[in-house]
Amino acid sequence: MTKIAIIGPGAVGGTIAHDLLPTFTHLTLVGRQSQTITYTESTAPNTETIINVTAIDEFKDPVDILFIAVKIPQLDAVIQKSPNFIHEDTIIILAQNGTGQLSRIPHKHVFQAVVYISGQKRQQHITHFRDHQLILQNSPSTQQLQQLFSNTQLDITLVEDIDQSIWYKLLVNLAINTVTALSRQTAQVLKVEGIQTLCERLLQEGVKIAQAEGVIFHQDVISEIMTIYQGYPDHMGTSMYYDIIEGKPLEIAGIQGFLYQVARKHQLATPTLDTVYPLLSAQQQ
Repeated sequence: MTKIAIIGPGAVGGTIAHDLLPTFTHLTLVGRQSQTITYTESTAPNTETIINVTAIDEFKDPVDILFIAVKIPQLDAVIQKSPNFIHEDTIIILAQNGTGQLSRIPHKHVFQAVVYISGQKRQQHITHFRDHQLILQNSPSTQQLQQLFSNTQLDITLVEDIDQSIWYKLLVNLAINTVTALSRQTAQVLKVEGIQTLCERLLQEGVKIAQAEGVIFHQDVISEIMTIYQGYPDHMGTSMYYDIIEGKPLEIAGIQGFLYQVARKHQLATPTLDTVYPLLSAQQQ
């Protein structure tokens, strides 16, 4: 019997729970308080799944697999409580946007996931838009996970170079999260004159920062990411958009802030990032 817990009943954690619950009955979705949430697919809005959430202060049962799907500002609180629900061999998957947080989790079996799950949570309702994928570094532990979840909706993809995948997702998050948060608009903001040019400039700087860190992308990567953006429905927001609309802390430390600090380390000229990062930071004040 495999015991699984998912901390964070937002769009990512709720989708992972929805994907695994039909197969794994000993699964607990954990949040700040006990409640129920409803999950729907945007393509089937009249079909709902009810998922129970257990309060984190009431959950003290060590599990074999732990997904941490909270956003960066909430990570410290989860780490403080983590001894209550892990054992020596627990596999921990950090499933959140951005990077630079893995070293904060003192455990020998911890892996950074590159998350491709798009959805939104409003009050106690999750609407899933697209994708069910977690990308992980190939290892014996993650191979075990891939096999374990092979008959579920959750797609575990293993790669030999997780850094390349992390940086690619950083680029994807960089531009679209920035423009949706600062404009307080969903993906429809891409139709505003000049916004796509702004995205391209941010991506160009992101590619330059990645290159300074030894991560090299193919020459078409920017047009490839812009094509991804074009595939977003107008009504779809980003995690940073939903956070800013709801007055929640933003994950800039793991995306724009992380890239800004790396650019400073390499003394790179990043005028577009240097402009938007302080504007996003100001939203936190």
